[in-house]
Amino acid sequence: MTAFSKEAVEKLSASLQEPEWMLAFRLHAFEVYESMPMPTTNDEAWRRTNLRRFKLDEIGPSVNGDAATHAEIPSFLNQQLTADKAGGNLLQVDGVTRHYELSDELKAQGVVFCDMHTAVSQHPDLIQHYFMTECVQISEGKFAALHGAFWRGGTFLYVPKNVKAAAPFHSVLWNESGKTFTHTLVVIEEGAEAIFMDEYASSSGSGQSLHNGVIELLVGDNASLIYAGLQDFGTNVWQFNHERGRVGRDGKLDWVTSMMGTRLTKAFQTMELDKPGAWGRMSGIFFTNGKQHLDLDTQQNHNAGETVSDLLYKGALKDESRTVWQGMIKALPGSQKIDGFQANRNLMLDKTARADSIPGLEIEADDVACTHASAIGKLDPEEIFYLMSRGIPYETAVEMSVQGFFDPLMRRIPFEGIRDRIFSRIVEKINI
Repeated sequence: MTAFSKEAVEKLSASLQEPEWMLAFRLHAFEVYESMPMPTTNDEAWRRTNLRRFKLDEIGPSVNGDAATHAEIPSFLNQQLTADKAGGNLLQVDGVTRHYELSDELKAQGVVFCDMHTAVSQHPDLIQHYFMTECVQISEGKFAALHGAFWRGGTFLYVPKNVKAAAPFHSVLWNESGKTFTHTLVVIEEGAEAIFMDEYASSSGSGQSLHNGVIELLVGDNASLIYAGLQDFGTNVWQFNHERGRVGRDGKLDWVTSMMGTRLTKAFQTMELDKPGAWGRMSGIFFTNGKQHLDLDTQQNHNAGETVSDLLYKGALKDESRTVWQGMIKALPGSQKIDGFQANRNLMLDKTARADSIPGLEIEADDVACTHASAIGKLDPEEIFYLMSRGIPYETAVEMSVQGFFDPLMRRIPFEGIRDRIFSRIVEKINI
């Protein structure tokens, strides 16, 4: 008998005291989920990621959130990551809010920053309008539909028209029960600005664990969003994510992704540049070791002319880990004078690791500037020898070389605290 059922959907919705429209949404999503087969390597998007060892029904949905009451959260997750103190802080365990604060100044400006369940009850008009309607759709895949049916927890950020939210926002999700379905929804209206740091973490357990997430980033005309997603789940977590950002006329989305954890991650990350003048930058950094498997499917869609996209993903691999990056720049007919760039570079620290890097272009316009590149290499032994000849120990020389590899990408991250958090984790994984 499957752990995912209509009765489980109804039980979850009832426990959260949700309105009828959200229950109807969940039930429709569950119907879509049941109608779809589990992805296999016969599906092009999943050709390099095999789920035969994944036992979804043995994990089941997160219904009651009981584990949230006794979980101990690592102290580093409460650390400040920017020079300016966060104007909004949110800490959740398995979708249950443990700590919450929002400055009076931001409240007075009409900013909404809260957990998703609070948003459903207190801001229903906004949630009904934006929740899995304009960005991620439940029809995009079996895991997107599963998320629509069983999502629990997550963060809602809404910045009204022309509001410049000076203080950053910080959200932390800790996975304690081994099954989380978090939803992040960010709406930045016309002329508004915001900075949002979104962290996901857990300890490592012995059995399979699940994170099924959706991230929706909507940036209006002449608006600006800096979004940093930092993932450091335990190595028993299987993660399936659908993530999409939409950018309006003369809007800017600076999107940073860091992935350090999980046993397996499959993430679809899409940038939609919808109107002239839209600008989007995607910066991805990852480090895999052990038997980790990371599969990133990125899309840069130029839906209008005179738009700019810039993607740089860099990763280092150890042991028997494997990474897959498959990217696409797409220009619709009539999307003239666009500028699209994508690059993926991989550093192999062991011969047993494997990286697949597959850039792509799909251009249906004739006045464009589009470039793609990928590279897979190893540490330069002459560089290591040079450093060691100056009295630097081998381990430190390797750390310095890896730091140099990531430095061009790190420079794209505008906050020292985030850079330090990411690189300290990289050093830990180098020395495991």
